[in-house]
Amino acid sequence: MSLLQEERKIILNNEFVDTFDFAEVKEFVTNASKDLFISHHFKQKAKDKMLVQPRGGFPTYKKQFALYEFFVEANVDVLPLTIDSNTRLNDYATASKMLRLSEANDVDMLNGYPLVNHGYRTTRKMITHFNKPVSLRHGTPDARLLIETAIASGIFEIEGGPITYLLPYSKNFPLDKAFLYWKYVERVCANYSTLNEPINRESFGPLTATLVPPAITIVIQLLEMLLSLEEGVKSFSVSFAQNGSMTQDIVTGAVLKKLAKYYAEQIDCADAAIHLVYHQWMGAFPTNRDYAEQLINISTVIASMVGADKIITKTREEAVGIPTKEANAKTVANTQYTLRILNGLPNVVDEEEEEILTLEVQAIMQAVFNDAADTLWRKVFNSIKNGIIDVPFSPHIINHNEMITVRDAKKNIRIIKRGNVPIPDRCYAYEKAQCDLTKDTTSIVNDIIHDIGIMQ
Repeated sequence: MSLLQEERKIILNNEFVDTFDFAEVKEFVTNASKDLFISHHFKQKAKDKMLVQPRGGFPTYKKQFALYEFFVEANVDVLPLTIDSNTRLNDYATASKMLRLSEANDVDMLNGYPLVNHGYRTTRKMITHFNKPVSLRHGTPDARLLIETAIASGIFEIEGGPITYLLPYSKNFPLDKAFLYWKYVERVCANYSTLNEPINRESFGPLTATLVPPAITIVIQLLEMLLSLEEGVKSFSVSFAQNGSMTQDIVTGAVLKKLAKYYAEQIDCADAAIHLVYHQWMGAFPTNRDYAEQLINISTVIASMVGADKIITKTREEAVGIPTKEANAKTVANTQYTLRILNGLPNVVDEEEEEILTLEVQAIMQAVFNDAADTLWRKVFNSIKNGIIDVPFSPHIINHNEMITVRDAKKNIRIIKRGNVPIPDRCYAYEKAQCDLTKDTTSIVNDIIHDIGIMQ
C-alpha cells in the first residue's frame, strides 16, 4: 500500500464520516457522467461562450436542492457548493449540531453546506440528479477530508490552495502544514483524474480583495498552478477578481494567460489544460441595489474582454446580507443575457502596462526560484516568510504587510512601497510616477481608506 493510501485511510477514519468505500468511489468516478466534469465543459464549450457560476450554500439538503432548482431554471453552467465556516475549520462536531438545529427549526444555523456531515452518499444523489458540474468553494487550510468527500459525491472541481486559502483568511494556521495538506489534495485529484475526465483545480485569485496589486495576484496564481501540476494535475484554473480599473484588468488577464502557459511549459506540463476564471467585484459592494446591478454588468463586460473561460457572479444583495436563492438566480440570468448581447469583445491591451507587469512578475518568480530550498513548496514558503511575496491586508502572522498600495487617478492599483518584494527599480519608478506622492502621510492613508471602499 502506498504512503498516500495509508494517509487517506487515516484521514477518512473519522467519527463524522460515512464509512468510506474506496472501491465503490473509484467505480463511481470511472463511470460518472462527463457532464459532471467542468474540465469536459471547458473542452466542449464554444470559443466565445463563457461558463457562468454563482456562489451559494445552505445548511440543509432540502434548501441546497431548492437552490440548485432555481439555478438550473436561470440557465446556470456551473453549480456552486459553498461550505460552512465550522467545516472550514475542521470542526465537524459543531457543524453536526448546527445541522440538526437547522433541520429541526427550519432556520439556517450555518453559513453553508456541511458536506462532511451530510456525507457523500446523500450528497451524490443531489449532484447526479442535476447532472451539472459542481464547484467546491470553501476556504479550508486543511481540506483533505473535505475533498475526499467532495469527489466521492461527484464534485469534480476543487477550489483553493495553500496560499490563497490561508493568507486572506487565517491568522495563525501554520503555512508549512497548509502546503503539505494541499500536496495531499493535489495527489488525490491527480489520481482520480486518470479514471475519467480530469478533476479541475482552481486557485482563488481575489486573495484579500483589498488593493492587491496584479503582480502579487499573478505570482501566487502561477505558484499554486505549478505546485498542482508538479503533482500530476492536468486541468487547472488560474483566476483573478475585478480590481477597479478596466485597463488594469485587461492587462492582468493577458499577462496571467501568457505566463501561465510559459511556466507550465518550463516544468514540462504543456499538456495540462489551463483556464482563466474572472470573479465579479469582491470588495465592499454598493448598498444601492441599482448601482450593485450596474457593477455586476460592468464586470461581465470586462470578463468578456479578458476572454475568461468562466465568470463567478455576485448579487445585488451583496452589501446587505447573505443573498437569497432568488437574487442569486436573477444574477445568473442577467449575466447570461449580458454575455449573449456582447458575444465577445475586442481586447486592446496597454502595451506599456503589460511590459511593466510582466517584468514585475518575472522578477518575483525568479527570486522565488532562486531560494536555496530543495522543493518548490519550501521555496514559496521561504519567500512568503521573507516578504518576497507580500499580500496587502493579510491577517496572517507570517505575512510581512510592508507593501503599500494606492489607486492612481485612473483607479489602477499602484505599489508605492515595495517592502521586500523584488519589484525592479524601473517598474517601481513607473508605479510611483503614476501617483501624487507629494501628499502628507495622513492624506495618503485617507486615500487608501477611500480606495478600499471605491465601489460603495
